[in-house]
This record gives sequence, C-alpha cells and structure tokens, in this order.
Amino acid sequence: MTQHWQPEPQLLTSLDTAVPEILASQKENGQFGTEPWISTDQNVLLALATAWHFADSAHRGSERVLDAIVRGGYALIDAQDEDGMFTFRKKDHSTWGQTYMPWAYSRWIRTFQLVRDAMSEHDRGQWEDGLMLGYEGISKTEMGRVHNIPAHHAMGLFCAAKVFGRTDWKDQAQAFMREVVAAQSEYGWWAEHDGPVVSYNFVYVEAVGVYYAMSGDAEVLNALKRAAQYHAGCTYPDGSSVETVDGRNPYHEGVRLGNVGFCHTAEGRGFLLQQHAIYLQSSDRFDADYAAQMLLYGDGGPVVETAAGQERHVYEMGDRAKMVRHRPWFLGVSAFAGAPPQNRWGQDRQNFVSVFHDQVGLIVGGGNTKLQPLWSTFTVGNTDLLKHLPGDEDPDFGVREGLIHVPDKATIEGTEAVLGLGLTYGEEMCRVTLEPQGDQELRLVFEATANTGMPVEGHVVLMPKLGDRLQTTTGDAIPLGEPPFAWTVPGPGGGIEHNGWRLFLTSNARVVWPVLPHNPYRKDGAATIEEARLVVVLPFTKATIAHELRLFVI
Repeated sequence: MTQHWQPEPQLLTSLDTAVPEILASQKENGQFGTEPWISTDQNVLLALATAWHFADSAHRGSERVLDAIVRGGYALIDAQDEDGMFTFRKKDHSTWGQTYMPWAYSRWIRTFQLVRDAMSEHDRGQWEDGLMLGYEGISKTEMGRVHNIPAHHAMGLFCAAKVFGRTDWKDQAQAFMREVVAAQSEYGWWAEHDGPVVSYNFVYVEAVGVYYAMSGDAEVLNALKRAAQYHAGCTYPDGSSVETVDGRNPYHEGVRLGNVGFCHTAEGRGFLLQQHAIYLQSSDRFDADYAAQMLLYGDGGPVVETAAGQERHVYEMGDRAKMVRHRPWFLGVSAFAGAPPQNRWGQDRQNFVSVFHDQVGLIVGGGNTKLQPLWSTFTVGNTDLLKHLPGDEDPDFGVREGLIHVPDKATIEGTEAVLGLGLTYGEEMCRVTLEPQGDQELRLVFEATANTGMPVEGHVVLMPKLGDRLQTTTGDAIPLGEPPFAWTVPGPGGGIEHNGWRLFLTSNARVVWPVLPHNPYRKDGAATIEEARLVVVLPFTKATIAHELRLFVI
C-alpha cells in the first residue's frame, strides 16, 4: 500500500497555540523575545502573519495580531543602519559586526507579502522604505558566491521582486538559484570546506524549497530530490542527523524535522513522514515558525521510504562515504579528507566512523571539531601540540609541526557485512573495521603501522550521557560530570560500561574524560561540559599494531 504524507493537523494547532505566547513576549517598542534583543527575535513575524492570513486559523483577520505585526516591523526599521544592516548580536551579548541578517529579512518580506493590503498607508510606506533599503543592499552586495546565506537571500529577494514588481531582482534571484542548483553535488549536498555538510545543507534545501513554492520553477526540482535522498540516507533511526560527513557541525541529539524543501518530492515527503512520526511520539507541538512555513508552502503526496526505516539498506556517495543500515545497527564511514580549514567555521575532517544502535542511540562518533586531536580517529605525533587556549578569540587553526591529526587520504574498504576504512597519516597506514556479530554485538578493530618512531594513537570517540556513571572492570563507578579523570586498562584487558553498552578494551588502552571541542559559535571558542566526549586512546607500537574491541549493547 502506497504511503502518503500530508501536513498534519498538529501544524495548525501548534501555530494557533503559539500566537498568544508570541504576543505576550512583545514589548512596547515592538521587539519580541528576551534581552538582549537580536534581529532574529523578530522571526516570529512570519508565524503571526500566517496565523492572521490562514483561512482555518483561529486568529484569521485578528486586529490584535495585525497590530503586533506592524509594531514588530517597526522594531526592525529602528534597528537598521544607514545601509539597512542590523548588528549581528547573539544572546551571549557578543557582537559580530553588521549584517543583512538573512533569516530576519526573508521573514520580514514574506510577512509584508501577506499583510500589506491590510496595513494603513503610512505604515505600509514605512515598511516599504525599510524593506527596499535592505533588499537594495542585499541585491548589490550579498549575491557574489554560492553559499548557504546567499541562497537564503536569493529566496527572499525573489519574494521582494514579486512584492515590489522588480523584474531585475526577479531575474537576479532566479539566475542565482540556477547557480545554486548547478553547484550541488550529484549526491545532493552543497560543498563547504572540502566536502559535504549536513546541518547547513538544510539551509540550502529550505531556500530552494520556498523559492520553488513561490516561483514554480521546475528547474530546481531535481536538486530538491537529490537533497532529500542525501538527508534520508544520512539520518539515524531516531531522527537525528548523521554527523560523520559533516564539515561544519558535530552531532546533535534530537529529531531534525526538515523544512518546506522536502514537501515537493516523494523522497522528501518520505523523510518528513518518518521525522514527524518520531517527533510526535514525544511532543504534540511543532515550532511556530516551522508550522507556519509548512502550512504556507507545504505540498503533500506519495513517499519513498528512508534508509533508516528499512531492515537492510546501503547508502553510498561514490567512494567517499557509506552508510549501512543493518537493523538494529546503523554504521557510517567517511572518506572525505582534507587539510584543516584556516577559519573557525570549517571543522577539521578528523573523525571518520560512527556506530548507532536502535536500543541506545549513537555510541561511537560525534563529529568533527578544531584544536582537539583526541577527536581524531588516529593521530601521529604529540597530541599536546594542538589545543584550545581559554580566552583566545583568534587562534591559529593550522597544523602543528610534530603532529598529524587529519589524514592525507581516506579509502572505504570491505563489504556491507564488514565495513572498513583505510587512512593514511604521512608514512603511517591506519585502518578501522566495523563488523556486527549479531543484534547486540559489534567487533571494532583499529590497526596502525609504527614506521616513523613517532607516537601513533587510535581514538574511539564515545558519546556520553552526562551525569550517568561510567563503570570500569576494576570496580570504579565514575559520574560523568565536570571533574576530569583518566583510567588505564590494567593487565591484559578490561572494559567500561555506560548508557546501555559495554566496551571490552585491550591492554594499555586509556579512557579520558572530558575531551572538549572548540566551539566556533562562541568568540573565545569555549565549550561546555555538555559538548564533551569520552575517548578511548589506543597506543600503537612495533609490537602492538592492532586493537580488537568488542562492543555489546546490554
């Protein structure tokens, strides 16, 4: 029987329920949200406008809602500088210069499209001046390269072209969207920092999807289909995104819902059907902005089932990545390798393996970072040479002489039954092998040469459950909290147990906590304990060229 996805009733219910809460958060000056105010606090304008506009909404035509929308727009006008930019401020009070904030601008113009005919002549004129100022600047300065932010700007510019009758903007936005589509890889992702991203790929999909809903431009449909196939293949069975190939963001627990761009293809609707079903198991409300956009631009129809929803499935990106669904296991390896980017946003492609089990979630993996070699699958040299210095807002992200923490080359090996990855670090050859031994056991083998005389280590990067205890075979029960610890396996072997799994280790393996990343979204790069990983360090020597570990889900 063919399955279909249609926008669920909970979308409208969620939107209607949120409106009074949004209104209550507005201050006299029109600003929404908490202090410090930031321009994206006004993103709720689109949710309010959708509720005011949507025929079946309980707030259809509400004067109170319309008044709040108008005053909310004035808050954006008041925040514009002479060029139409806003101060890029974050809730931690840090500022990052002036910007045409794309998320704020696209929602502002789409809100205006919905309510302008109901506004007074004076208010409409003030909004028009503010929006024209912003989009003149966006048109002139923000469309120079294909990237996720310009793609979102192009979608907003297309809407502005329709609102203001600007054929030049319409042509510019359409031409740019064609460039965006042309830049997409054959596997559905847009390259950033020498390979795919996952989290930020959703930004491209949303921009192209809303653009398609507004334009009907069939030239972009194949791009939406490829993107949906990519995300459907790179989503764990619990709805969280696979981090292994992501060059921007580490793993984040929780269901990644998608966006309007998934509504327009069967592959995308299959993704939405899965993600919404998982999400609604634990929540009866969608975010108001998400609900609004799905109601405005959503398109139901038949679906294609995702990889995670199947008993057996293999998703490949040529010879660069492989995801194997072998229920209850979901295994991933990445062969995307490259030099560490010199800016804070592109992460070092260093952590190449992930292991997920339906019963306990993500066990091994967690993604990439910077200035933290213990997140690397292997290292050659002195790992103390690369570290985050507290308070440093402009660190050197380059390689350090005496340490290799990213490989020169990565190659996928093995089969579906025995998934392998070969990695080259200078003169050292390393390998990881993943082999399920049934529903509850996985064989995990790390191998490496010791040709150079430099220290060679493998790192099993484990996802912790903060506050829960780590049990060791020596009888220790260590709570995973702020205090650090290191434990070395005594004698010929031992093991650790945590969060529903047990890992048997080889002699001289060392367990380290907490291993913190560099957080690019904080100016000083500081990370909190919630971002830490638990790492098993595996030393290699001429006499020890392999570590065979056994992972059990208990």
